[in-house]
Amino acid sequence: MESVRIDKWLWSVRLFKTRSQATDACRTGKVKIEDEQVKPSREVRIGQIISLHFGPLTKTVKVIELLQKRVGAKLVANYMEDLTPAEEYQKLELIKQNPFAKRKGRPTKKERRDMDEWFGWDD
Repeated sequence: MESVRIDKWLWSVRLFKTRSQATDACRTGKVKIEDEQVKPSREVRIGQIISLHFGPLTKTVKVIELLQKRVGAKLVANYMEDLTPAEEYQKLELIKQNPFAKRKGRPTKKERRDMDEWFGWDD
């Protein structure tokens, strides 16, 4: 096996829950191979660097081995190497630490005061 479709490989190494999610990510430009947007049918080869955009996180992985079928989570390390810089994961942690990150809608008066205190706006 020399190559496999990018959407199938992304699904196989558990970067997406379903193959259709991987296909949609490719179609919307969230998946790049060596800084070039790819279509779902693009063939991936060993040694290529793949960048994925998951909201605020940009994940970078290197293809170590090709596979056709989905593997268990413990075996994923045999097929890809995570090259994502630590700063990307720190950025995600900062967002998670913000108590107002998941807030939707207009805040209450108390929540607004808490936000002002949190962000240092209560001058």
